[in-house]
Amino acid sequence: MPDRRVILKKGLLATQTLLLSTAVNSLVSKPLMAATQTWRMPDEAEPHAASWMAFGPSESIWGKDLLTGAQDNLALIARSIASFEPVKMLVREADYAIARRKCGSAVQLLAQEIDDLWMRDTGPLFVTNGQGKLAGVNFNFNGWGEKQDYARDANVASFLTSQLGVPSLSSKLVLEGGGIEVDGAGTAIISESCVLNANRNPHTSKAQCEIELKSILGLKKIIWLPGIAGKDITDGHTDFYARFTSLGVVVVGLDADTSSYDHAVCMQNIAILRRATDALGRQLRVIILPAPASIRPKYESKEFAAGYINFYICNGVVIAPEFGDIKSDRNARDLLREQFPKREIIQLNIDAIAAGGGGIHCTTQQQPRT
Repeated sequence: MPDRRVILKKGLLATQTLLLSTAVNSLVSKPLMAATQTWRMPDEAEPHAASWMAFGPSESIWGKDLLTGAQDNLALIARSIASFEPVKMLVREADYAIARRKCGSAVQLLAQEIDDLWMRDTGPLFVTNGQGKLAGVNFNFNGWGEKQDYARDANVASFLTSQLGVPSLSSKLVLEGGGIEVDGAGTAIISESCVLNANRNPHTSKAQCEIELKSILGLKKIIWLPGIAGKDITDGHTDFYARFTSLGVVVVGLDADTSSYDHAVCMQNIAILRRATDALGRQLRVIILPAPASIRPKYESKEFAAGYINFYICNGVVIAPEFGDIKSDRNARDLLREQFPKREIIQLNIDAIAAGGGGIHCTTQQQPRT
């Protein structure tokens, strides 16, 4: 089954190979850029102008068994968010009619050729400055290290900034939005297995990465999680393991199955974060959010991404998954209510997307309000 968690080794177009070669040569021959003014990546919980998504499932990547379910899940997420803030959805011309039918009139559709649905990774990371200006950082999406076709998705970041008429800030780094979590006050959590991977940033040191990211995203401190490379297509994105819920507070996922490779990864993350301080010197408060003990059987597989950490925070609401495990679903809902007392908590069945190795957060990208 083709999905996002299983490593995909597909034949890529010559243009994609050229994209990677150019990026590698640029990293080797040129110093990493420094921002010319002060930019800051806001916390996801800060007010949004809109949420961006991509109606991108295709049969070639998702297969016949998951395609319709993934489209339905994506439309459900979009409609749920649209009750609270504007949603802008990229869609291929060929899929425009079906996207309109499934998403309804509340979701704005924009025609653009795309490869897949993971807007968290393909879209720009939006930043703001002290003058209330918005810009988008293009982190050179390369298909998670050339594991999947990406020629069209490589254009998504520049398409969004062009649509909005805001500056596109260039970087020499390859980084997906799912690989970084920020608190909006200078602290970031990043998986080494993603950013320091030779399939993204060969010949680039941790120190170089820190200089670049601190400059362009307004960071002051980076907490590095080792992550795990080679087990899923993302090489262990941060947004499946740890999320800020407020300043100094981190919710961390836990796979309780001791036979799972993820159990050891989760335990290591918990230990690191419990010892960590944020950019203001505060000891982090770590809250454990266990994964469900069971899931609905329809899409069950060893690649199913069963975890609650991949929630999305938008205006007045947190959109989170549920998996049919009544006890675990209720625990996740109650924990999120405690962490976000001023927001509604809406849980959705997104099993088809989870079967493709992703979650709600992976499908979205917030545009901060300025």
